[in-house]
Amino acid sequence: MWFEIKRTAHKLSLRISRIEKYFVSDPQLPLQEYAHSIRLDGDIMLGGLFPVHSRGERGVPCGELKKEKGIHRLEAMLFAIDLINKDPELLPNVTLGARILDTCSRDTYALEQSLTFVQALIERDGSDVRCANGDAPIFAKPDKVVGVIGAAASSVSIMVANILRLFKIPQISYASTAPELSDNTRYDFFSRVVPPDSYQAQAMLDIVTAMGWNYVSTLASEGNYGESGVEAFVQISRESGGVCIAQSLKIPREPKPGEFDKLILRLLETSNARAVIMFANEDDIRRILDAAKRNNQTGHFLWVGSDSWGSKISPVVQQERVAEGAITILPKRASVDAFDRYFRSRSLSNNRRNVWFAEFWEENFACKLGMHGKRPGSPKKCTGLEKVGRDSTYEQEGKVQFVMDAVYAMAQALHRMHRELCSGNTGLCPRMYNIDGKELLTFIRAVNFNGSAGTPVTFNENGDAPGRYDIFQYQINNRSTAEYKVIGHWTDQLHLNKDAMQWTSGDPSVPASVCSLPCKMGERKKVVKGVPCCWHCERCEGYHFQASEFICELCPYEQRPDQNHTGCQPIPIIKLEWHSPWAVVPVFISVLGILVTTFVIVTFVRYHDTPIVRASGREMSYVLLTGIFLCYAITFPMIAAPDVAVCSIRRIFLGLGMCFSYAALLTKTNRIHRIFEQGKKAVTAPRFISPASQLVITFSLISVQLLGVFVWFATDPPHMVVDYGEQRTQDPENARGVLKCDISDLSLICSLGYSILLMVTCTVYAIKTRGVPETFNEAKPIGFTMYTTCIIWLAFIPIFFGTAQSAERMYIQTATLTISLSLSASVSLGMLYMPKVYIIIFHPEQNVPKRKRTFKAIVTVATMSSKLSQLASERPNGEVKTEICEGMDASSEYKDVIPHFVTYYTTAPIFFTYKFIFVGGYSLC
Repeated sequence: MWFEIKRTAHKLSLRISRIEKYFVSDPQLPLQEYAHSIRLDGDIMLGGLFPVHSRGERGVPCGELKKEKGIHRLEAMLFAIDLINKDPELLPNVTLGARILDTCSRDTYALEQSLTFVQALIERDGSDVRCANGDAPIFAKPDKVVGVIGAAASSVSIMVANILRLFKIPQISYASTAPELSDNTRYDFFSRVVPPDSYQAQAMLDIVTAMGWNYVSTLASEGNYGESGVEAFVQISRESGGVCIAQSLKIPREPKPGEFDKLILRLLETSNARAVIMFANEDDIRRILDAAKRNNQTGHFLWVGSDSWGSKISPVVQQERVAEGAITILPKRASVDAFDRYFRSRSLSNNRRNVWFAEFWEENFACKLGMHGKRPGSPKKCTGLEKVGRDSTYEQEGKVQFVMDAVYAMAQALHRMHRELCSGNTGLCPRMYNIDGKELLTFIRAVNFNGSAGTPVTFNENGDAPGRYDIFQYQINNRSTAEYKVIGHWTDQLHLNKDAMQWTSGDPSVPASVCSLPCKMGERKKVVKGVPCCWHCERCEGYHFQASEFICELCPYEQRPDQNHTGCQPIPIIKLEWHSPWAVVPVFISVLGILVTTFVIVTFVRYHDTPIVRASGREMSYVLLTGIFLCYAITFPMIAAPDVAVCSIRRIFLGLGMCFSYAALLTKTNRIHRIFEQGKKAVTAPRFISPASQLVITFSLISVQLLGVFVWFATDPPHMVVDYGEQRTQDPENARGVLKCDISDLSLICSLGYSILLMVTCTVYAIKTRGVPETFNEAKPIGFTMYTTCIIWLAFIPIFFGTAQSAERMYIQTATLTISLSLSASVSLGMLYMPKVYIIIFHPEQNVPKRKRTFKAIVTVATMSSKLSQLASERPNGEVKTEICEGMDASSEYKDVIPHFVTYYTTAPIFFTYKFIFVGGYSLC
């Protein structure tokens, strides 16, 4: 392998030697000019590689001249060598020379040109070569190049580095930034004064992130620089996350006609990815901008250019509008004022060492130099008196500083090497006649000095410079003047002045380059599979809140989402208020009932010795009226704000009022039933019909209710709770926590169940005693009372339990329960006591004593009722006339009991109505 490389290099060097011309341009100038290179004599020779011309087309190696990227940089190397040679402190009595070549922006052409640098290291054997006359040829002694400055493009540097490392020639680039060149195992003799694209890619990613862009496309020129830069950007963005690549497109090395238009159309396929990350050479940048302009995409794309774009003018000439807003990056630099003065002083007469300067002159001043000028057809002829910066625009090219820093880095390494190898000697000593490239590389990697712009120049172990970048934006101001404006810098982290940025038509707001718009507050991202930057937004519904960017979580049970569903807040706690319509109506009925009940009690107390009050059974009436009063009064603790005391009162008195009422009524109806049943069998009175016995029976029944309540207190002490489930509506905004006593529906049923059992039993007895004479101890009013009460409570059950799922449950159930209790009390009060009070107040003449009946008379009435029922069953269709008083002697003992009998006709034989007018004060119904 080594033999083949040497053999190829030898043949190429012979060919180059044959075509070389050299002549003395001026006896006063110590230099020689070559057709495609510049040569400066010196004690130590440095090589230089610059893209003086662009890439040629259709097989031509070189194209148009590059004024800034080529000539400016080349002149920077010449200027730096001049300064070093004049500096008595740097390389004293040692002159630097140079051999500078044009790479024509093509890696293969540059490789062929760079073989010039290794000619002196290749052993030649020209004994077999003869001239036409048979004489041996005269070979020009090749220059021994100890180090190379360049190249610009990474693809060129990589190609050249592969050759130079074979001959151990150190190389310092001023512009190559491909991350691949950081591989110290493959490119061990390569160093650079600019940071690698891995730093640049990180800086560009930081810019994209700062702009809020998460969906971008990449565009790279084919070759190491473009492809490696994009690869680094993609790798870093993948590791850091947050940025997705919509498309990664490549510009061919030899693009076909219409290729750039196709690239623009492909970029438009993902139109949301407006930001385009470009690692492309200057020519490709110019052509892609032109294609965007042709396709009417001015203002659509958001260009983010690498240092190959930097702050160059040439890519955006006549394409200012389509490039407006472009963000570019360039290794941190400063303009070298001394170079400006030097370059402005260059003319055709004092810069003949630059073989391309005449071509630059024609291009810069748009004129033609004589018949052999490079601009055929140009009507204007050059006078030679034109001046750079006066008769043409001039702005220092961005990499001038780095070219000078690269030359100075080589000079500093040689100086330290000279100081160590030639201690105390001026000029070259024998130990430096043949400089060892590996030893020189050690000195290069150890340099540390302030460069031409005042920034430190150092190298790490891979030969890379530290990352320091300036961030530019291409802006068009109000005067329609376009310029690059510094908007920030990057040194390990981004410092960006967003206020200094402007976009199309001067708009200061940052345009978007996102796959999906950010979700609103309270929405989670549902990521599209395989594209983490694209998502659908889903609202956190119901009681869920946005816990993170991608997750909705359920709020704690006692909380609800806030208005934006970004967090949780306590659910408001409510209770039944006194001013609520659900409370006003029950309270009104209750107050009215309490007033009427109080009036009845006062009336009964006032007239307690009157016949009507005595005939009603004073003791049982007071018990019944107490129960009615409690049924009305329970409304107030049922509506009052719950606490332990209120909850205790509710438990005790909720069923107690009904228990008092129906225990008293049950005792009354049971007594009537037993009296009549006993009268059918015997003339003796049944047991326990005295008032005292009735009270004992009544309070025994009431004690069962109280015992149940006390057991409830012992097993489950009263306390209040907040029920969040009762009004947990589908819309969290309407959710409420209900403050109430801890009384479940089952507990309520048990509390009222005993009273309802008494009510049902009382109703049964009322049905059984429905046939007794109506004036006999209130039987029929009690029956009507119980029938009506049953209807009320049958209506209560579906209303109360049917609203279990209603949002108004607490209000409806409380109102229903209290009104039902009040209505039950009102029925008892109205049917049993209001007629009596009416007579007592408005008809006192009827409130007089009657003759007392004996139990025997009552037995006789019961016996006659039985006989009458039997007789009625024997008459068809009820069309009969019954007389009961037959056989009764006017002087009999029942004369006063039954003075006369009223005849009734009925259509049903089993239904009879008996109307007895008892003269005694003892009645059953």
